[in-house]
Amino acid sequence: EGEHGARTFALAAERDLAETLDGADLAAQHALNSEDFAGAMGALARLRAPVDAFFEQVLVNDPDPMLRRSRLLLLSKVRAALERVADFSQIEG
Repeated sequence: EGEHGARTFALAAERDLAETLDGADLAAQHALNSEDFAGAMGALARLRAPVDAFFEQVLVNDPDPMLRRSRLLLLSKVRAALERVADFSQIEG
């Protein structure tokens, strides 16, 4: 179930994004460790469909504070993964 755990997600789109993020972030980290920036970007490209589905199917600012917090945390993890790769991809040479 990855580091997120199934209990924190009410909807399939949340679980799908969390699971894809776990795998993509790990693959991106391995690629970065090998200075394979294109590979890291490719790994994170897997997030496109789950992110699209998340925003189409999930109310991020849910009235339930626990759901809202969980969803905002998940989006924060997506942003952090993208920023790690974007920062390294700026380095050439």
